Amino acid sequence: MVWIGALAAATVAGGSAAAGYLGLVSGALPLDLGVGRRRRALGPQTMDVAAPREVVFDIIAQPYLGRATRAMREKVQVLERGSDMVLAAHHTPVAGGRLTATTVETVRFTRPERVDFRLVRGPVPAVTESFTLDEHESGTRLVYEGELATDLWRAGQWWGGLVAPRWEATVAASLAAVRQEAERRSAQP
Repeated sequence: MVWIGALAAATVAGGSAAAGYLGLVSGALPLDLGVGRRRRALGPQTMDVAAPREVVFDIIAQPYLGRATRAMREKVQVLERGSDMVLAAHHTPVAGGRLTATTVETVRFTRPERVDFRLVRGPVPAVTESFTLDEHESGTRLVYEGELATDLWRAGQWWGGLVAPRWEATVAASLAAVRQEAERRSAQP
């Protein structure tokens, strides 16, 4: 009978650990303890775009300030909108598409040179990011930089090491889509 109690306890512990992991990965269980905070850089990622800075800015801002395409509505949901800032939920497939991570971020716009993001809820306690747009001889130089913070010393550092590469890959894919659309629009007569 003792082994049945041990098995039940192990099952509960395993189920709780799995639920906690899924909650962290999906952003449904944000963990912000404020102890043992570790920070790590995100980026920089630099991309030259053969399009005017205003066009690049408008493409970045479109899903937040304008009318989003159907594909973007599946990824970005504006929860609250102000004149130069929005609160938006970002939905990103993770775990091979079996899960969806949802982050909630404020997005602030400084036309036409900057877009800033600050995490409100997600898989880590804090993320700040910026896209800066500078005029360049071939069009626009777009630079992404940020910082990701985790709690709980080494355990948080380990978690940040898992989250950061996926976060940066998601940003890289977004930047590539921005470049493609900006250059397509700029090539039109």
